[in-house]
Amino acid sequence: MRFEIEFSGHENIRSNHKRTIEITKDSELTLQGDCIIGVNANYSCSDLPNALKAKLQDPSSRVEFSIKVQDHEFVVKGKGHEDLILSHPEDIVIRKSDFVCPRTLAVKCDKASDLLPREMVKLLQNPKTKGTFTIVVE
Repeated sequence: MRFEIEFSGHENIRSNHKRTIEITKDSELTLQGDCIIGVNANYSCSDLPNALKAKLQDPSSRVEFSIKVQDHEFVVKGKGHEDLILSHPEDIVIRKSDFVCPRTLAVKCDKASDLLPREMVKLLQNPKTKGTFTIVVE
């Protein structure tokens, strides 16, 4: 199953968190949001289709995330988890840890926002930049 989420850049994107990556439907971003790579997302956890949520709640699911910005692509691999709540109305967070909250989309991810190529981060610091966050669940 494949699902795409569109988002925009923001001047305060820093992308230097060592454990998570986040996109949000919010349009504002402070410098404290150092894991956020995109704002104005067209979906949050609560908006995802039920079929996708069911696959993400299967602990045997393998999940691949592709973040595309212009000619750049960043791929993250993670896992589903039976305790995922997937109910947050604004945010989506993928995590290296096993921590689960309403914002968590996947756990045990192999990368976090600190590894996003700096060329991508620079592009995302322009509010006019558009990106795509693609979820593929096996």
